Amino acid sequence: MFKRIDHMVVRVKNLDQGMKDYQDKLGMTPSKGPEDLPHLGMKRAVFPIGPDGSFIELAEPLGDGGAIGKSLERHGEGLHLVALAVDNLEAAAADMRAKGAQLIESGNMIFVHPRDGHGVLYQLVER
Repeated sequence: MFKRIDHMVVRVKNLDQGMKDYQDKLGMTPSKGPEDLPHLGMKRAVFPIGPDGSFIELAEPLGDGGAIGKSLERHGEGLHLVALAVDNLEAAAADMRAKGAQLIESGNMIFVHPRDGHGVLYQLVER
């Protein structure tokens, strides 16, 4: 069902500093960012990894609230989610529901509740 890890989202307090650290200390080069995504309540930068389209996304909250902001307040900086690529989003979600997974739907996005991921929030993405 799962094809690969599509991307990971890392919560940061300051996107500019996060980008500088990823560039200077990790030797990574962003392909996007910084860019504001007000509909998601965050600004982000994208760092590609390898030839298959995988990437690390650094995310800073825009203002108060939003998923990134709330998670940053509760847990501090760190891993926010791991996105898993699937061929068919609806089929994968139906299969996981049938197996008892608790899914969180937000618009056209589907997440696996962290309780079912032993503390990790997973997102399913169709690729």
